[in-house]
Amino acid sequence: MEIILKEDVVNLGYKNDIVTVKSGYGRNYLIPTGKAVIASPAAKKMLAEELKQRAHKLEKIKKDAEALAEQLKEVSLTIATKVSATGTIFGSVSNIQIADELEKLGHKIDRKIISVKGVKEVGNYVATVKLHKEVSVEIPFAVVAEAE
Repeated sequence: MEIILKEDVVNLGYKNDIVTVKSGYGRNYLIPTGKAVIASPAAKKMLAEELKQRAHKLEKIKKDAEALAEQLKEVSLTIATKVSATGTIFGSVSNIQIADELEKLGHKIDRKIISVKGVKEVGNYVATVKLHKEVSVEIPFAVVAEAE
Protein backbone atom coordinates (compact mmCIF):
# COMPACT_ATOMS: atom_id res chain seq x y z
CA MET A 1 0.00 0.00 0.00
CA GLU A 2 1.34 3.42 -0.94
CA ILE A 3 1.05 6.22 1.59
CA ILE A 4 2.20 9.83 1.92
CA LEU A 5 3.88 10.57 5.25
CA LYS A 6 2.62 13.64 7.09
CA GLU A 7 5.53 13.65 9.55
CA ASP A 8 8.93 12.00 9.96
CA VAL A 9 8.68 8.33 10.95
CA VAL A 10 11.88 6.73 12.24
CA ASN A 11 13.16 3.89 10.02
CA LEU A 12 10.45 4.54 7.42
CA GLY A 13 10.76 7.98 5.87
CA TYR A 14 10.43 11.71 6.15
CA LYS A 15 7.55 14.14 5.88
CA ASN A 16 5.99 14.24 2.37
CA ASP A 17 7.73 11.04 1.24
CA ILE A 18 5.67 8.51 -0.70
CA VAL A 19 6.48 5.08 0.75
CA THR A 20 5.16 1.57 0.38
CA VAL A 21 4.19 -0.23 3.58
CA LYS A 22 2.25 -3.34 4.47
CA SER A 23 -1.46 -2.58 4.47
CA GLY A 24 -1.94 -3.52 8.14
CA TYR A 25 0.79 -1.11 9.28
CA GLY A 26 -0.72 1.67 7.18
CA ARG A 27 -4.39 1.11 8.05
CA ASN A 28 -3.97 0.22 11.72
CA TYR A 29 -1.19 2.57 12.81
CA LEU A 30 0.02 5.26 10.39
CA ILE A 31 -3.32 6.54 9.06
CA PRO A 32 -5.31 6.50 12.37
CA THR A 33 -2.52 8.33 14.22
CA GLY A 34 -2.36 11.00 11.53
CA LYS A 35 1.20 10.16 10.49
CA ALA A 36 0.14 9.33 6.91
CA VAL A 37 -2.61 9.45 4.28
CA ILE A 38 -3.35 7.09 1.42
CA ALA A 39 -1.43 8.06 -1.73
CA SER A 40 -4.37 8.50 -4.11
CA PRO A 41 -3.81 10.26 -7.45
CA ALA A 42 -5.48 13.41 -6.08
CA ALA A 43 -3.31 13.34 -2.94
CA LYS A 44 -0.19 12.92 -5.08
CA LYS A 45 -1.14 15.98 -7.18
CA MET A 46 -1.72 18.04 -4.04
CA LEU A 47 1.64 16.88 -2.67
CA ALA A 48 3.45 17.84 -5.89
CA GLU A 49 1.91 21.32 -5.83
CA GLU A 50 2.69 21.79 -2.14
CA LEU A 51 6.31 20.68 -2.63
CA LYS A 52 6.72 23.04 -5.57
CA GLN A 53 5.50 25.94 -3.42
CA ARG A 54 7.68 24.98 -0.46
CA ALA A 55 10.89 24.21 -2.34
CA HIS A 56 12.68 27.33 -1.09
CA LYS A 57 11.58 26.67 2.52
CA LEU A 58 12.92 23.13 2.30
CA GLU A 59 16.23 24.47 0.98
CA LYS A 60 16.49 26.76 4.01
CA ILE A 61 15.78 23.86 6.37
CA LYS A 62 18.52 21.84 4.66
CA LYS A 63 20.99 24.74 4.92
CA ASP A 64 20.20 25.10 8.64
CA ALA A 65 20.81 21.37 9.11
CA GLU A 66 24.13 21.64 7.25
CA ALA A 67 25.18 24.58 9.44
CA LEU A 68 24.35 22.61 12.59
CA ALA A 69 26.26 19.63 11.18
CA GLU A 70 29.33 21.85 10.73
CA GLN A 71 29.09 22.89 14.39
CA LEU A 72 28.65 19.29 15.55
CA LYS A 73 31.69 18.07 13.57
CA GLU A 74 33.88 19.93 16.05
CA VAL A 75 32.26 18.22 19.06
CA SER A 76 33.64 15.20 20.87
CA LEU A 77 32.00 13.96 24.04
CA THR A 78 33.17 12.19 27.17
CA ILE A 79 30.55 10.23 29.08
CA ALA A 80 31.34 9.07 32.60
CA THR A 81 29.50 6.01 33.83
CA LYS A 82 29.74 3.38 36.54
CA VAL A 83 32.09 0.57 35.57
CA SER A 84 32.73 -2.91 36.98
CA ALA A 85 36.23 -4.16 37.80
CA THR A 86 36.43 -5.87 34.37
CA GLY A 87 35.75 -2.65 32.44
CA THR A 88 32.14 -3.50 31.59
CA ILE A 89 29.71 -0.69 32.25
CA PHE A 90 26.55 -1.14 34.28
CA GLY A 91 23.68 -0.81 31.82
CA SER A 92 24.65 0.86 28.56
CA VAL A 93 25.18 4.29 27.04
CA SER A 94 22.22 5.28 24.88
CA ASN A 95 21.04 8.19 22.78
CA ILE A 96 19.59 9.82 25.90
CA GLN A 97 23.03 10.31 27.48
CA ILE A 98 24.41 11.60 24.16
CA ALA A 99 21.55 14.13 23.89
CA ASP A 100 22.12 15.26 27.51
CA GLU A 101 25.85 15.79 26.90
CA LEU A 102 25.13 17.74 23.69
CA GLU A 103 22.63 19.91 25.56
CA LYS A 104 25.29 20.72 28.17
CA LEU A 105 27.42 22.03 25.29
CA GLY A 106 24.54 24.18 24.01
CA HIS A 107 23.25 21.95 21.19
CA LYS A 108 19.56 21.04 21.66
CA ILE A 109 19.23 17.80 19.67
CA ASP A 110 16.20 15.52 19.82
CA ARG A 111 17.27 12.13 21.15
CA LYS A 112 15.14 10.35 18.54
CA ILE A 113 17.46 11.38 15.69
CA ILE A 114 20.58 10.08 17.47
CA SER A 115 21.57 6.46 16.87
CA VAL A 116 24.13 4.60 18.97
CA LYS A 117 25.10 0.97 18.53
CA GLY A 118 25.40 -1.19 21.69
CA VAL A 119 27.88 0.49 24.00
CA LYS A 120 28.65 -1.97 26.80
CA GLU A 121 32.32 -1.31 27.60
CA VAL A 122 34.69 1.55 28.26
CA GLY A 123 36.18 2.86 25.03
CA ASN A 124 35.74 5.14 22.02
CA TYR A 125 32.56 5.03 19.94
CA VAL A 126 30.66 7.00 17.30
CA ALA A 127 27.06 8.25 17.42
CA THR A 128 25.21 9.21 14.22
CA VAL A 129 22.86 12.20 14.22
CA LYS A 130 20.43 12.45 11.27
CA LEU A 131 19.60 16.14 11.10
CA HIS A 132 17.88 15.99 7.69
CA LYS A 133 17.21 13.23 5.21
CA GLU A 134 20.33 14.29 3.30
CA VAL A 135 22.42 15.54 6.23
CA SER A 136 23.87 13.39 8.98
CA VAL A 137 26.91 13.83 11.17
CA GLU A 138 28.98 11.41 13.23
CA ILE A 139 29.93 12.47 16.74
CA PRO A 140 32.83 10.65 18.41
CA PHE A 141 32.44 9.98 22.11
CA ALA A 142 34.46 8.27 24.78
CA VAL A 143 32.99 6.21 27.60
CA VAL A 144 35.11 6.46 30.75
CA ALA A 145 34.90 5.19 34.31
CA GLU A 146 33.12 7.50 36.71
CA ALA A 147 35.39 8.96 39.41
CA GLU A 148 34.25 7.97 42.86
